[in-house]
Amino acid sequence: MKIREINAMRGPNYWSVRRHNLIVMVLDLEEMEEKPSNKIEGFRERLETMFPTMYEHRCSVGTPGGFFQRVDEGTWMGHIIEHIALEIQTLAGMDTGFGRTRGYGEKGVYNVVFSYIEENVGRYAAKASVKICEALIAGEDYDLEPDIQEMRELREASRLGPSTGSIVEEAASRNIPWIRLNKYSLCQLGYGANQKRIQATVTSETSSIGVELACDKEDTKFLLEQAEVEVPKGDIISRERSLKEACDYVGFPLVIKPIDGNHGRGITVDIQNYDEALVAFHAAKEVSRRVIVEKYITGEDYRLLVINHVLVAAAKRTPAHVVGDGKSTVRELVDKVNKDPRRGYGHENVLTMITINDLTKTILKDQGLTEDSVIPEGERLILKDTANLSTGGTAEDVTDIVHPANVAMAERISKIIDLDICGIDIMTSDISKPLSETGGAVLEVNAGPGFRMHLAPTTGLPRNVAAPVVDKLFPTKGDTGRIPIVAITGTNGKTTTSRLIAHMAKMSGYRVGYTTSDGVYIQNRLLMSGDCTGPASTEFVLKDPTVNFAVLECARGGLLRAGLGFDHCDVAVVTNVAADHLGLKGIHTVEQLAKVKGVLPETVWPDGYAILNADDDLVYGMRRSIECNLALFSLDENNPRIQALQRKGGITAIYENGYITLCRGKWKMRIMKAENVPLTFGGKAYFMIQNVLAAVIAANVRGITIEDMKAALESFVPSPSQTPGRLNLFEFQNFKILLDYAHNPAGMKALKQVTDSMDAVKKVGIIAGVGDRRDEDTNEIGSIAAEMFDEIIIRQDKRLRGRTEEELINLLHEGIKMKDPEKKTTIIPSEKEAITYAVNNAEKDSLIICCSDVVPDALELVKRFKQQEATGEKVFSQ
Repeated sequence: MKIREINAMRGPNYWSVRRHNLIVMVLDLEEMEEKPSNKIEGFRERLETMFPTMYEHRCSVGTPGGFFQRVDEGTWMGHIIEHIALEIQTLAGMDTGFGRTRGYGEKGVYNVVFSYIEENVGRYAAKASVKICEALIAGEDYDLEPDIQEMRELREASRLGPSTGSIVEEAASRNIPWIRLNKYSLCQLGYGANQKRIQATVTSETSSIGVELACDKEDTKFLLEQAEVEVPKGDIISRERSLKEACDYVGFPLVIKPIDGNHGRGITVDIQNYDEALVAFHAAKEVSRRVIVEKYITGEDYRLLVINHVLVAAAKRTPAHVVGDGKSTVRELVDKVNKDPRRGYGHENVLTMITINDLTKTILKDQGLTEDSVIPEGERLILKDTANLSTGGTAEDVTDIVHPANVAMAERISKIIDLDICGIDIMTSDISKPLSETGGAVLEVNAGPGFRMHLAPTTGLPRNVAAPVVDKLFPTKGDTGRIPIVAITGTNGKTTTSRLIAHMAKMSGYRVGYTTSDGVYIQNRLLMSGDCTGPASTEFVLKDPTVNFAVLECARGGLLRAGLGFDHCDVAVVTNVAADHLGLKGIHTVEQLAKVKGVLPETVWPDGYAILNADDDLVYGMRRSIECNLALFSLDENNPRIQALQRKGGITAIYENGYITLCRGKWKMRIMKAENVPLTFGGKAYFMIQNVLAAVIAANVRGITIEDMKAALESFVPSPSQTPGRLNLFEFQNFKILLDYAHNPAGMKALKQVTDSMDAVKKVGIIAGVGDRRDEDTNEIGSIAAEMFDEIIIRQDKRLRGRTEEELINLLHEGIKMKDPEKKTTIIPSEKEAITYAVNNAEKDSLIICCSDVVPDALELVKRFKQQEATGEKVFSQ
């Protein structure tokens, strides 16, 4: 078996609009296509032995054991690999269960689709599941444990930590979208101008002064002392010679810790003499230049969490420890504790497994113990010097018993240090009594405190401490931090429609970010060039903090490669569906292509609008899958589909009596005459009228006024600046050049409708074959060109996309000959040379039509010819 490719979906996609995180593996079964599971002796038994928990897989049978029933009946290896990929993720602590395996359109080749929790783990599971299946087929031994451990480690390396993850989950539960901004914990909540940012538990509203103070224990202690907050007596030193004096001043027992350390690094507690203090001093110096020497306060370790200056949770923390039984060694006791099902690797469970590392061995050595020592029954042995959960510690929720005086103190401290989210570490014998009565003290104030101990305490009530963080960032009820999103797809016309809608929104005062097949624009500035119609370009716009309106062109490639870059949109426009790129990525029919395009309208919010082309059967059929409002556009005001929606009071846009007309029910609002809209070439370009109709509805449902629409339509001129490569007409002294992006049969037919209405002594077409098209599509382009032009120049694309130059030229030739065997045809592979040849041989009053795939290059060349003409050059040169 051979893996052809692995893609990770990260948003609504062809396979599922609601399940965003999917791996899609294209798998060639090769000879195994002829060997379903029931034809491989012993396969089922070996599979069940390796994965007994697969009995829970119901599969299509719908009952436990259903999958094994399918294996007994005979199923193909792609289906089995799908289930293995799901099961090994679950065994690694990532319980996930959606999968499907479907034919790719070639014999023996399948799309194996399954869900994932972490993308890099999903990709690993895809590869590992194939290797596991091959071993099962061959009857070879296979050790699963290395794969399971590798997946755990991959998960821990890439997943969001518990604190960040809890805030993201809380935001998502409120329909607030989020984007991870780096490989660590920096995340964006909301879109565009309405976004907020978090990094672990530091937010975009956290005071930088507060963070700096919290990281400087000297300043923190000074400010708290000044405010009469109980803190331990202490001193700060930087040289060893000052240590003796500091110890004498503070008095034993004491604590030594780095002044700007974190996560317990370099801290030594319960120091009883100078020799211990000297070792602790050097440990702290490895972390910080300056060191705190302070009184060791006895009691229990408590963490008080204050968010937006309100105490929201409190926990008693206990370092990792074991309790002796009089017969087990330290290592045996640790192993016993680690069998607790609540403990797991890293952050996968409520508790973390305890490890015996160098620090533990040092603690044991200081007590005259080793890993093999037997601990007396009932005796508690501390294994770590801090109570962090990440090192195996435990936490008990005590929020409800914190004394009101301690609550008031904690909330006051958060304002003294000026932190919107802070963790206050307290040592006291009883948190239910004021510190002044117990002799307790505030040890530290932490910026970016961990939430795990509060979210999932070992004992006591879990606290949703992420909720007050999101409340603070988005204080208005129902605020989701989103911006309006208008998404456009279709075979042809989507770029022009996207640009026109963006232009209308700009005219209405929005700060617009939009994506097109030419690039990404923020307002009118091109910031990324090239085909930018995928999810990465979408994210570029949605991450921009200046944008408050997004217009996103979404092409098939990005949808099949990774899904959409957003979960929902407010408006989705589908211009049309025609044969294009068929035979790629398992999409072989125009009906399948329609399903790909149909993902967009399915993502519209219930109160939003799906704007569909009523003149296109496949597009109109998408209405059956939408859960939002329907709006339709048509070139025919008598279209029965239009009339039916009008009778229901729906929104439509029609071309009637020469007007671009918007209708609510049967009430007509004529926007303007089509012939007065520059984009329509005086009303001759019907496909452009369709684009305008779709844009008018999109603008209307987003609240853009008729006046702003008119102003936008009048000022949106087909030109290299506003519609590069879309009906760009250049008038020279003796001839004209029309530059257009037509690159498929449907686009060529639409272009023909325009050029047929243009007067010219001779029409010369410059065409090319595209490598990732079916033979019949390239033939058809040639046939249409033979009808359109008096003379044809065949050039070649820069990217052959898997074909040879000769193949594509022959296919175009075949298509031309089908229509007109005598048609004059010249072959000039270079686009620059082809355009130059056509220009230098142009007859007076002729029209050169250049169908270009690399629009910027062709535009630049034609502009240069215009400049050369202005200087009086008779022969044009590249």
